[in-house]
Amino acid sequence: MKSEPTTGRPGAGGQPGITSHTGLAMVVVMTGVLITAVDTTIVVLALPEIERGLHVALSSVIWIVIGYLLVITLLATQVGRLGDMFGRVRMYEMGFLVFILGSLACALAWDESAIIGFRILQGIGGAFVSANSGAVIADLYPPQRRGRAYGYNAVGWSLGAVLGIVVGGLIVTYISWRWIFWINVPIGAAALILATRVLHEHGERARRHFDLLGMVTLGLGLFGVLWAMTTLATATFDASVAGYLIGGVVLIGVFVLVELRQDEPMLHLSLFKIPMLAPSLLAALFQGLANFAVLFLVIMYLQGPRGLSPIHASLLLVPGYVVGSGVGPFAGRMADRFGPVLPATVGLGIQVIALFFYAQLSPESGLWLVVVASVVNGVGASAFFPANNSAVMKASPPEVFGISSGMLRTFANIGMVFSFSVAILVASRSISKHLAFAIFVGTTSLHGHLASAFTTGLHAAFYASMGFMALAAVLSATRGQGVRGLSAKSR
Repeated sequence: MKSEPTTGRPGAGGQPGITSHTGLAMVVVMTGVLITAVDTTIVVLALPEIERGLHVALSSVIWIVIGYLLVITLLATQVGRLGDMFGRVRMYEMGFLVFILGSLACALAWDESAIIGFRILQGIGGAFVSANSGAVIADLYPPQRRGRAYGYNAVGWSLGAVLGIVVGGLIVTYISWRWIFWINVPIGAAALILATRVLHEHGERARRHFDLLGMVTLGLGLFGVLWAMTTLATATFDASVAGYLIGGVVLIGVFVLVELRQDEPMLHLSLFKIPMLAPSLLAALFQGLANFAVLFLVIMYLQGPRGLSPIHASLLLVPGYVVGSGVGPFAGRMADRFGPVLPATVGLGIQVIALFFYAQLSPESGLWLVVVASVVNGVGASAFFPANNSAVMKASPPEVFGISSGMLRTFANIGMVFSFSVAILVASRSISKHLAFAIFVGTTSLHGHLASAFTTGLHAAFYASMGFMALAAVLSATRGQGVRGLSAKSR
């Protein structure tokens, strides 16, 4: 593709400087993040209506959420590799197209299998968008300006989450659940048309062999482990679950052996030798493990013991996303100026405090405590994400930006899927798992002694999340020496 005229300082690593269309390009990337974020939160509110409208079994309705996340988890690294091979912008735009088609199909779904299958198709498009968005930003901006760019990307995520809650609640309440998918079609189409006009390939591409064996072993290995964990959220541990878990772990081990013997591996395991890359990826995993469950746990608390409707429960979380969207760019600038370690670690510490606030909730607590905790949590998350993303991409060699971006998304999504499973397992220890899921999808509420017992279970889940978040903070702090060393080299 033809390059745009550049202005400003040239980027590092052979990158172009800031182009005249960089602002529009950033809008396109933010839009991609926004619509994928919308579909992470908006479906939560629609689950009761989808369950009733399509006669989905209670044990299956949760796969409308998990299936979407699971396919993104499995594909993130693979499609990041495709971006390095065939062009990050091209793969990003293809993701938009697949996401639009998946949204259209979801709006037309006719039964349980159709809605879950089409959500998986939507997830494939979301994987291409999310895995390559970080690499596209790294191509657009030089290292000293990436923190701010990832901060704006965090704004896109926060705004998407807010829109998912507010617009989704209005659509589900007053129109139809099908319109939560219809609205993606015009927005995605407009963003795709703009993307073809303003996004241009800057990264170098090389003709390489596709590592099919590596993709299959890693994909099946992750699927086995994640299937076992998500199954445990609704069933007891048995031989089948043990088989999936052991099989998944074995296949991941086979994947490592395959990659060590490949001339052109899908995943460069040597990247883990970079001092700050491994701690950054693990920090993303444990942050996701601790934080993704918060949305579900709080909604379960508000819809269960407090008896609120899904829309009223979710609106209490909006202030946290709104405040967080304002913190993101500021935290990104701090990462550019002082390095990513301080803002990322402080952000994780703030989230530990938010989880402590959530752990104090009781059936008699004022709802203001939920609002305060959501704001504190939003501030912490918005401080962590831009800084951590910047650290990963700054440490990564330019020729493997796609792999690094995909790895970051994979690690974070593994944490998110495990977060849901662990949270349900811990929170439902006081009541049956079936009843816990009924509360989650908004089909029942709790009162009296049962409400108190369930809240006790939620406390245990929040304290467990505090432990995971503290571990993420420790990992974030330990990469300080690697970050300083890299920064010195980049100068």
